[in-house]
Amino acid sequence: MNHGLKTIRYIFEGVFLTIIFYLFQALPFFMASLIGGIILRFTGPLLPAHQLAKEQIMKALPDLKSKEVDQTLISMWWHLGRVAGEYPKLPKIRNPYSSKFIDIVGGQNISSAISDKNGAIFLSGHIGNWEIIGNVLADYGANLGAVYRAPNNPIVKTIINNIRKKTITSMFPKGSSGAKGLIKHLKSHGQVCMLIDQRMNDGIAVPFFGKDAMTAPALAELALKYHCSVWPIRVERLKGVKYRVTVYPQIKIKTSGNHKEDVRKIMQNANHILEEWIAERPDQWLWPHRRWRD
Repeated sequence: MNHGLKTIRYIFEGVFLTIIFYLFQALPFFMASLIGGIILRFTGPLLPAHQLAKEQIMKALPDLKSKEVDQTLISMWWHLGRVAGEYPKLPKIRNPYSSKFIDIVGGQNISSAISDKNGAIFLSGHIGNWEIIGNVLADYGANLGAVYRAPNNPIVKTIINNIRKKTITSMFPKGSSGAKGLIKHLKSHGQVCMLIDQRMNDGIAVPFFGKDAMTAPALAELALKYHCSVWPIRVERLKGVKYRVTVYPQIKIKTSGNHKEDVRKIMQNANHILEEWIAERPDQWLWPHRRWRD
């Protein structure tokens, strides 16, 4: 596609998303969530991504019967549609209103993480409405940073970043420059949230649901080199627009003198934590993402 056609496409995409964004932003939170859920509940199963999601869930959870797989995927589209519908409203879901929508378990662990002078990493995945993590940590006063992959469309990038800036202090693009910024942020006693459940082709092979999955080792590398603490944080949709965010105790980082093996074990433990969360609520994970190489 030549530059002129690409620019026109980006403009149309940006205008369309902007209109949808402001329409949802004008709605009450529960209504934006409901409409988003209805839309994707009926359109999601028609997308090519539905078949990919089905392949992924059957690979990870082979004990599920065919009917259970289909029901789980319908619920997943319903949930993901609600996540999309809720996104424009996230800046409003802050104190003093956040308690209406979010139950927090383990809040004392957030306080402990923030007080760590070596910086802290919150470990999570694309589970529940993962974007709510920023709201919760911001309400506790976290100096939060996050790594992101910028959308190709600059208009879409601006819309997304304007939302995230409401709760995330610093955003670092993927790549060497972003990595330097991330390290500087941790060294200044900042906190970082890392979603580790997406495939990284140049990562390391670590078991995930019993099958090797290419996994980004950055969390383990940072924890070992800079001694920052690691805290699992989980988001679950309970019902409608009611969520539970659980912050678990700090993961103990053990070293053996074999750096490569230490990194692998840390990431294997991290993957295992996500496996347990996903197995408990499989309808709330991002199954359309191709986690394993074919």
